[in-house]
Amino acid sequence: MTRFWFAIPLWQRVIGALGLGILVGLFWGPGAESIKIIGDVFIAFIKMLVVPLIFFSLVSGVAAIGDLKKLGAVGGRAILLFIVTGQIAVWLGLFLGTVLAPGSGLDTGSIEAGPIPVPNETTWREMLLGVVPQSPVQVMADVNVLPLIVFAMLIGIGILMADKEGEPVAKIFDSGSIVMQKVTAIVMELTPFGVFALMAWVAGTQGTDALLALAKLVGLNYLGCLIIIVVMYSALIKFIAKLPVIDFFRGIVDAMAVAYSTASSNATLPVTLRCTQRNLGVSPSVSSFIVSLGATVNMNGTAMYLGLATLFGAQVFGVNLDWADYFLISILATAGAIGAAGIPGAGLIMMALVFGAVGVPLETIALVAGVDRIMDMMRTVTNVSGDAAITTTVASMTGEIDRAEMISADDV
Repeated sequence: MTRFWFAIPLWQRVIGALGLGILVGLFWGPGAESIKIIGDVFIAFIKMLVVPLIFFSLVSGVAAIGDLKKLGAVGGRAILLFIVTGQIAVWLGLFLGTVLAPGSGLDTGSIEAGPIPVPNETTWREMLLGVVPQSPVQVMADVNVLPLIVFAMLIGIGILMADKEGEPVAKIFDSGSIVMQKVTAIVMELTPFGVFALMAWVAGTQGTDALLALAKLVGLNYLGCLIIIVVMYSALIKFIAKLPVIDFFRGIVDAMAVAYSTASSNATLPVTLRCTQRNLGVSPSVSSFIVSLGATVNMNGTAMYLGLATLFGAQVFGVNLDWADYFLISILATAGAIGAAGIPGAGLIMMALVFGAVGVPLETIALVAGVDRIMDMMRTVTNVSGDAAITTTVASMTGEIDRAEMISADDV
């Protein structure tokens, strides 16, 4: 029985649990709340992973650059594009969430929400000072993620500056990052059970209204990802790289297909490298550097979704957000996307850091967990396509691409 269970791909188990949970909830009604504890345990495990996953992943990602000099012609351009496209993606998610309001009108009276995080009411001076981690240990204990991110990035830069002396420490963080990804994979195996319980609870207590709100959220997630891919990435290729857009997408279609089926940037990494080198003509050195770095820090689909999901939770639970909150969301969503591991379900873990900063109840995670896998597949396509787009753009800017090979590869 166990062998049969694990022989089924995780995403299929999650989708099956989603459908079964909805049916059970609709037939059981309010009594389905009795199994919500299973979903609560799943969410507790997700919260457990936030700090160590962000810390190890970010330090490892920065250290993966290998040499501070690489932050020049190639690394500098790549990181700038990562940040700019990430910010555009977040604000797109905030725009879609504000205008189309997927969480408005949902009655949450029957949901026993836990303590609502206190919204951020500090001045910009206090916020700026709060970015500095005066006590890294306290920052981790309080799950104060923004200074944690700053501390992790400084550790990564310090490893690079230490050069050979820092290599043993870099290996520790690389190993730690891999271990945390494995731990995350273990927790993700609980997803079908958590999704079943949570969807039964949502359907049983909220009825079809909640399901319609979630369907709207899924639709907006796909719409936002398509806008990023079709508009933003096409603009990079056409106007900055000055390459044919159709040839670019034809060259990465294999990577996009693998990304959608696995929902994992890391699992798609070998295919992305093959597509950028053989189909797009990018030099091996540039493609290996940027694609590997991008699989860790370039998560535009995740960044867009974190902005969208935060507004969804705020609308569901009636939390008022101002422009200062929007800017804080844009910073944390971009940073959270950087810290998100390139494995299925990582976006759920990053939600906790964004929600808590602006006062959105963490019960929002329970609401969206059941449909997260469906959205994660499209977000991963967006992330992987972004890795290829930025790799190709930087390669074109630095003369590290064989344009003739890119075009001819499409004729094979």
